[in-house]
Amino acid sequence: MALVFLDLDGTALDNGRPARGIVETIAELKKNGVYRVLPVNYGPCKNVIDLNRRSVVNLSSNNYLGLTFDPDCIRAACQAAEREGTGTTGSRLANGTFAGHIALERDLSAFFNCRHTIVFSTGYLANLAILSTVVGPGEVILLDADCHASIYDGCRMGGADVIRFRHNDVADLEKRLRRLSRRDTNVLIVVEGLYSMLGDRAPLAEIVELKKRYGAWLAVDEAHSLGVLGEQGRGLAEEAGVAEEVDFLIGTFSKSLGAIGGFCASNHAGLELVRYASRPYIFTASLSPSTVASVRTALRILGSRPELRRRLWDNARRLHERLRALGCAVGPEPGPIIAVRCPTVEEAFTRWNGLLARGIYVNMVLPPATPDGGALLRCSLSAAHTRAQIDRIGDAFADLPGNPA
Repeated sequence: MALVFLDLDGTALDNGRPARGIVETIAELKKNGVYRVLPVNYGPCKNVIDLNRRSVVNLSSNNYLGLTFDPDCIRAACQAAEREGTGTTGSRLANGTFAGHIALERDLSAFFNCRHTIVFSTGYLANLAILSTVVGPGEVILLDADCHASIYDGCRMGGADVIRFRHNDVADLEKRLRRLSRRDTNVLIVVEGLYSMLGDRAPLAEIVELKKRYGAWLAVDEAHSLGVLGEQGRGLAEEAGVAEEVDFLIGTFSKSLGAIGGFCASNHAGLELVRYASRPYIFTASLSPSTVASVRTALRILGSRPELRRRLWDNARRLHERLRALGCAVGPEPGPIIAVRCPTVEEAFTRWNGLLARGIYVNMVLPPATPDGGALLRCSLSAAHTRAQIDRIGDAFADLPGNPA
């Protein structure tokens, strides 16, 4: 079956026989009036963007600390590009390991107080690399059901037995650990710090207790919690006081650090073997010098400017309080990710369009990407948002027809 490539208006390009399932799905969406064309941003990805040639407040970015346009980060990136070129033209095991990659890995090790760190070209590849390499056939991964697609894909690549436990359900996790204790095998528990769809946190301290009791290993994806949680912004493991108990701390540079790339930090010397055994590391071109330089600068800013984190949380609390007062179905706690649940896909689409008409762009997330099969309007906040913009977002929700309030 050939794949189909879609133009921006959703029509199939002439590239051979289309994938029947994709075409039929799009036809059904159009029939139900809930099909949307991918929007195009014609300007920089700031807190106000030029979307489809219209200025809108951006609530779709994971630029939590607003560092994408930090002058120091941009300056460092430009200088690195002028000095070392625009790319590395090779993988880490070929010609693609530069001095900057080693320096960034040392910076991350110092930041997380870990002995070993490996840097990858994307956060997606970091999950693929670690989860497909550190466990394998005959071993077991216990996976929170709401984990990101990259985590699921990494699990599939490695050949280990994968068992899901109910989202954030410590009792269900223990039940499965108890059963597995009868098997003589390694068990890796995999959770996230902040979950990307609903913004809820893993009960990490309780999970660590189970990990220790049953002799398991633990990997935590801090993609959305790095720079957001913890006194120094190191993530949920720092906030929960269990950083030393996390065996593999995985993360990305594309959220709070404002760039692209991924990493894994660990105190286990065996992490270094991943460099010689992981296909996503071996067969991918390494990070560009400009990206390495901007990330190193952003990491220093993360540690030296706690006011960015405070501003982010002020914005999160302000919007969360407003949406709850309006009767919107949001989670019980504020955070940089505020998801508004909608009872149907049709209502989500109507409200998403209504917000866009009022100059507010949010992510509409539909099944099967949502954790429980519902529809979400996902608001992603930044330290770069002004108080006036937060109030404008609340006003737009209040102005929607049929608003609960």
